[in-house]
Amino acid sequence: MSLLIVGTMAFDTLETPFGKADRIIGGSATYAAWAASNFTKPIRQVSIVGGDFPQAEISELEARGVTFEGVEVVPDGKSFFWSGRYHLDMNTRDTLVTELNVLAQFDPKIPDSYQDAEFVMLGNLAPAVQMSVMQQLKTKPKLTIMDTMNFWMDIALDELKTTLGMVDLLMVNDSEARQLSGEHSIVKAAKKIQAMGPKYVIIKKGEHGALLFYEDKIFSAPALPLEDVFDPTGAGDTFAGGFIGYLARINDTSFESMKAAVIIGSSMASFCVEKFGPNRLKEITAEDIDARVNEFISLANFVIK
Repeated sequence: MSLLIVGTMAFDTLETPFGKADRIIGGSATYAAWAASNFTKPIRQVSIVGGDFPQAEISELEARGVTFEGVEVVPDGKSFFWSGRYHLDMNTRDTLVTELNVLAQFDPKIPDSYQDAEFVMLGNLAPAVQMSVMQQLKTKPKLTIMDTMNFWMDIALDELKTTLGMVDLLMVNDSEARQLSGEHSIVKAAKKIQAMGPKYVIIKKGEHGALLFYEDKIFSAPALPLEDVFDPTGAGDTFAGGFIGYLARINDTSFESMKAAVIIGSSMASFCVEKFGPNRLKEITAEDIDARVNEFISLANFVIK
């Protein structure tokens, strides 16, 4: 089943307690595509980059089954750039520089060759952009997931709520869920968000795992305890890519399959944080993924006698 991913392709400069990386490749669509490419093909990429984005990076993704007909290249423009510094706990960070560059003019166009996509991931973009993508799709996808953040809740809440009514699943972290819903309880927050449109809600809790909500059902997935976390940038997008890539592979959107997909997404995210940028994602094999998934399974596998 083909997968459509809409998001950013960018440069990041990152500083963590473990080191610094200057102008490495990043962006929500980049991380999601690397993760999803382990499970499904083709992946229809939609983004915008400047002439400075390396062709070698595009070629690597093309070799993994990612198509770029929907990626606009502005030859004389600069790609989106973000710089941040992480605190010692690796859960909080300071944004040092944000340069929208060509992203400021991003007006995605969905090519006819992309209209067969049955699975759609909307990365963290302006709700108006996410809405535009949904309005361009000629047939309703089997599953559409979206990401968002506090910033859009602050400046574009009405557009965000409209877009929520167009998608099947929302992925947010716990603070975003609380802000969007106005509820402190995560369970109550999920129910309020479901009432806004999405049938499914995933609330990510960082090093404490993730929760999947559907109707009155709840699935709790652990986070894998890691000795070293070098760079959490892109972990959420990697989670989303692994999640929807797996569902596209098995062509099943039942709650039971989504529970497995959460574990797959968590496994992919655990790889992402082991090196700066998407570098670790470029190295892993199917055997690595199977072994990591089994580690997750063993975390919560027990027998009561």
